[in-house]
Amino acid sequence: MNGILGFGLGLALGGGLVAGQFWHYRRRLRLLGRVLRREASPRALGLRSPLFAVLVDFHDHQETLHRQISHLRSLLTAAPLAYVQVDGDNHLQWYNRAAQELLGLPVGLGDRPRLLLELFRSYDLDQLIETTRASQNPSQRSWSFHGVGTDPSHPIAQPILYLEGYGFPLGRGEVGVFLSDRREVVQLTQQRDRWVSDVAHELKTPLTSIRLVAETLVQRVDPQWRSWMERLLGEVIHLGDLVQDLLDLSHLERRSTPTLVLSSLNLVEVITMAWETLEPLSSRQGLGLDYQGPSALWMRGDRSRLYRVLLNLLDNAIQYSPPQEQITVILREGEERDGEAGWVALEVRDRGAGFPEGALGQVFDRFYRADPSRTRPAGSSSCGLGLAIVRQIVTAHGGRVEARNHPEGGAWLQVALPLAMDPSPKIREG
Repeated sequence: MNGILGFGLGLALGGGLVAGQFWHYRRRLRLLGRVLRREASPRALGLRSPLFAVLVDFHDHQETLHRQISHLRSLLTAAPLAYVQVDGDNHLQWYNRAAQELLGLPVGLGDRPRLLLELFRSYDLDQLIETTRASQNPSQRSWSFHGVGTDPSHPIAQPILYLEGYGFPLGRGEVGVFLSDRREVVQLTQQRDRWVSDVAHELKTPLTSIRLVAETLVQRVDPQWRSWMERLLGEVIHLGDLVQDLLDLSHLERRSTPTLVLSSLNLVEVITMAWETLEPLSSRQGLGLDYQGPSALWMRGDRSRLYRVLLNLLDNAIQYSPPQEQITVILREGEERDGEAGWVALEVRDRGAGFPEGALGQVFDRFYRADPSRTRPAGSSSCGLGLAIVRQIVTAHGGRVEARNHPEGGAWLQVALPLAMDPSPKIREG
């Protein structure tokens, strides 16, 4: 009887131990599952092996990264600057509230991947993303966007967006883009330009009258006062040139494609004419023209406007050249930087001090001057608008212009123009 009782007690004790171990391991398995699902720290398992210590460190590092990503996502969500992120196939991965409001994107992405162009049809934005992905470097682009309603049966024109985008490569083909709305800046610039144009219009007539009076009096005053009248006449002429430049620039900027009168022209002949016009200024400083290029180069363009381009480029070089130096003009037919044939390359280089390195991006702005004092060189009639007009005319021809400092010294202006232009509604054949 005692044996049976002992056996029963032993069996009960063994069963209790087995049940206790079962519940213990079951709890550990549940805890391990929580750790694997990142619902609990690995430290809760209480293991002490070196391998487990590495696992704990990895888990802590992972948690830190998740917290940082969460914080960054929260900041981007609340940021006033629009942000969109796409994968290697240009599918939208994420965007913040500012992007949703600026670009008119839906509240959520939904279950299926959506192409960015499907939701916001801006090919400039698509090009910015492709450029960033291909170069693996930050890229910048500014453009205007004319949107329409998403319903093709009832297209409704949307307000014009003036956007500036900054693309950043994120790895694995992903790209993040910050977008800013430049609408207020553009509107303020347009208001400023309109005001300047209106003032120039109001000044043109009285300045013309003052010039006529000064030209009449300069021959009739006593010789002792004639130098004063000639000085007055020179300043009136300078003011008249300033007003005319402002009117010309306003006329060019008010049209995305100014009216051009196309004809076949010899660009070498235009260069010669511009230099001959400026010969009184160049001979005063003993400057010579070093032309390097063909004896004739024919292209299609607006002769009067391209003459103005050459006049402004050469005048700028004359103003900032030391006496008894050469102004180099290089002309050649070749390829654009992307390998496209059918372009004219024009370079104008002086031997002066060049442009300040930090201000090369401002050279073509209105009233910009390369010298720190921003005053006219002695005897100069420049109004600080010449290069701004050059950029507008070259852009109207479908070309580009850049300002650099030559490796051997001096300012170096490079113009690229297409040899031929296709007629459009705003381009007339001469």
